[in-house]
Amino acid sequence: MVQPSKTFGERLVAAGAERGRLCVGVDPHAHLLQAWGLNNDVDGLRTFARTCVEAFADTVAVVKPQVAFFERFGSAGFAVLEETLQGLREAGCLTLADAKRGDIGSTMAGYADAWLGEASPLLSDAVTVSPYLGVGSLKPVFDLAEETGRGVFVLAATSNPEAVSSQSIRDADGVTVAQGVVNQCAAINASYAAEGRAGNVGVVVGATLKHPPVLDQLAGPVLLPGVGAQGATAQDVKAITIAAPELGFANVSRSVLSRGPQVRDLQEAVKEALAEIAF
Repeated sequence: MVQPSKTFGERLVAAGAERGRLCVGVDPHAHLLQAWGLNNDVDGLRTFARTCVEAFADTVAVVKPQVAFFERFGSAGFAVLEETLQGLREAGCLTLADAKRGDIGSTMAGYADAWLGEASPLLSDAVTVSPYLGVGSLKPVFDLAEETGRGVFVLAATSNPEAVSSQSIRDADGVTVAQGVVNQCAAINASYAAEGRAGNVGVVVGATLKHPPVLDQLAGPVLLPGVGAQGATAQDVKAITIAAPELGFANVSRSVLSRGPQVRDLQEAVKEALAEIAF
């Protein structure tokens, strides 16, 4: 296979320069469907997803469907997810499947094919993965990302409070679990870093964290949940991504989606979010 001319990190930086460094989640949970006046069924899901595609496909740098909220409807929900990813992709919007997959061996290779494989109906530009069976267990998805120029966001230091204690455990050298994940991702991107380029492997770091890992050597994209409804600010994003701000993307969901169901209101919420995180 011919190596892609651009990495996912480079494509994401370009999208951020054009549309702003914002990732909008598509999270069609039951309460939100109800708030939009939709039924909590596949028809409601489809209407919600199509509205999001119309609102965000040509206004947002990267859109992140939360897979669980489609998966709960079984095969019909996955069909809506396929349609959503395709609609975003056809409009030139980068897609991030928030699947949080993680396993070993051939099973991880199956997940890699499902979300990053050229022939998959779930094809996305990037996928979230969990490293807590070992970062090395994720090698199949890293390898496929390298082959295709697609991205991987590894959960390093998430914003949910339940994770802080385990992610803060230190090894014999005093390195936290979260920092160890970041360091291993940086090692994967090292050849790109040496060329002054951004690699395909990024991390998820909660913008609400008081003690986030150091990202100076990562040379990859950073997704920062917690902005908006959870209380994190543009200054938090700036502080965490100070080494390479162009690679930092604030993730918002509730603060934007709560403004639906009208497309114009959703787009106005995106503009306001972009204005708030601009620095």
